[in-house]
Amino acid sequence: MSSPLVMPSHLEELIAVLRCLPGVGPKSAQRMAYHLLQRDRAGALHLAQALELAVNTIRHCSKCNNFSEHEVCGLCASLKRDAGLLCVVEMPADLLMLEQTQCYRGLYFVLMGRLSPLDGIGAKELHLERLVKRVQEHPCEVILATNFTVEGDATAHYLATLLQSQDVKVSRIARGLPVGGELEQVDSGTLAQAMLERREVIA
Repeated sequence: MSSPLVMPSHLEELIAVLRCLPGVGPKSAQRMAYHLLQRDRAGALHLAQALELAVNTIRHCSKCNNFSEHEVCGLCASLKRDAGLLCVVEMPADLLMLEQTQCYRGLYFVLMGRLSPLDGIGAKELHLERLVKRVQEHPCEVILATNFTVEGDATAHYLATLLQSQDVKVSRIARGLPVGGELEQVDSGTLAQAMLERREVIA
């Protein structure tokens, strides 16, 4: 009777670590590991160094909560941005999409997620007290640019209610976007139009 195949422990660990990436299952992780070790060891070392550098140097901007290498990111520090506009998005990818439209010159707040009770993500996990503090410091129009999904709509409704007591106008980007669609998947022209046609939210 032949003995079972024994995989090197470090290889097992590499495959297990790669599985932490979204959408990567056991087979995909195995293929990635084999590719890096067999075809691109230099790339593997570069990847490891880049990950270590990113983890050690990237933090959250103290104002907008986006990823930044500094206490305050470049967008928040820019004097060319309109401080009277604050756009709330779910993820950094959504911020990048809005920037590509070149139709918005205000500031941002990145939630780093959306309300999803089934996934254990509530208001506490999104650190909404930081958003409220930001609004209190700089009264402005708050534009809710969460995705048009069930969770995104629920998040927008919750935020509109939360900000009702603050002296701010709350608006929501227009529904030129497909229902169930996510901002990072939408073309810049459609997204720009949705931003321009935003409507005030009455909580």
